[in-house]
Amino acid sequence: MAKTARKAEPAEQPALQPLVEDLLLRLGEDPARPGLLSTPKRVERSLRFLTSGYRVNMETLLNGAVFEDPCDEMVVVKDIELYSMCEHHMLPFFGKCHIGYIPRGRIVGLSKLPRIVDAFARRLQVQERLTTQIAQAIDAAIKPRGVAVVIEARHLCMMMRGVEKQNSSAVTSCMLGGFKSDNRTRGEFLAFIGN
Repeated sequence: MAKTARKAEPAEQPALQPLVEDLLLRLGEDPARPGLLSTPKRVERSLRFLTSGYRVNMETLLNGAVFEDPCDEMVVVKDIELYSMCEHHMLPFFGKCHIGYIPRGRIVGLSKLPRIVDAFARRLQVQERLTTQIAQAIDAAIKPRGVAVVIEARHLCMMMRGVEKQNSSAVTSCMLGGFKSDNRTRGEFLAFIGN
């Protein structure tokens, strides 16, 4: 009998609305203006959602979706939409995540891979760490022969401000096990995710 997932009760967290009201004042705005009356509440809800990854337990997320299976060929899920927030400026970055792994007697439900991506993306992040966290989580969950993760993303902290380079993107990778040690395996994965 499969376990049913229980939604974890959120820990009591301090309200963000007064901080947002203060921020609006410090930016020269009037929080009592009709267009801004509900903004503190909306921003709090938005930030709670965008950082909900801090409250995700990986075992609960996988919820029995790891299966014994003799499959030993590469599994690839590509073009997983990714949205996160840069920890340096709290501005969004977004793009695609590509995941590959080579099973060693265990596979994971395919829908769980995007959920793992979201669990780490919904935190204040840097793309480099995000890439590694996803790979390490998959490696820990199913102990495959290897894991590969590539993220291609565009960062609003580079596009809207700072260097203002609207057409730049960043590509990061994390290769573990056979993907790191075997050039042919890595090449096969990169060919699968290529355009």
